[in-house]
Amino acid sequence: MNSPVGTPVGTTVGTPVGTTEIIGILGGMGPAATADFYAKLVSMTPGRSDQDHLTTVIWSDPTIPDRTEALLGNGPDPTPWLLNGGRVLREAGATVIAIPCNTAHAFVPRIADHVGLPIIHMIGEVAHHLTTLRPAVRTVGLLATTGTVRAGLYQEWLDRYGIRLVLPDEADQHSEVMAAIRAVKAGARGEATASLARAARRLTERGAQAIIAGCTEIPLGLPADAVAADVPLIDPAAILARTLVRRARAA
Repeated sequence: MNSPVGTPVGTTVGTPVGTTEIIGILGGMGPAATADFYAKLVSMTPGRSDQDHLTTVIWSDPTIPDRTEALLGNGPDPTPWLLNGGRVLREAGATVIAIPCNTAHAFVPRIADHVGLPIIHMIGEVAHHLTTLRPAVRTVGLLATTGTVRAGLYQEWLDRYGIRLVLPDEADQHSEVMAAIRAVKAGARGEATASLARAARRLTERGAQAIIAGCTEIPLGLPADAVAADVPLIDPAAILARTLVRRARAA
């Protein structure tokens, strides 16, 4: 697996952005997570009227093959679908792409030079955000798909900042984390909360000072207050939305 490209803090992969931002959301992975991401983008945009908000193009394609299954060698490569989504967004006028799916970032190196637009690297932004927390965070826990874990997406970025990563054991990953993610995708969010909370608590018991909700379905099933009071739940979709708002306002 190739290493992530670029440097966090407004991290982009691809061509430079123009002076007027049009946000392109490459979504559908899954649809509920895409809708949640757009809601976060709207809520984080300061404004008093419609006209103060960001122009946005959303391509939500639920036919994109499962990213984890592809990474585990059990399903088709989603790269052609991602490339097509990038083309649709570019032709619709987008000037920058956001991908509110952690596991899909394993395929960013394959599409970055072909979509013709910069891609904000969500995982890179999360890694940088962790360095800004006070008190300093030296160890974080990760709740994510098995594809994200196996691809080492967070490990690669966190190693750059000397942050230790703890992961669920194999049994918890299968029976707690992946089962909860599937429940959220199936519309049964309430069934996911207890499993995710248990998995998060086990990570804090192993020293995690923060928990990364490293699948965009996880914040839909795990409220922030379900984790220990002194352990923040890091929502990558929220960080990505905040980065886009900051970037657009600067442009």
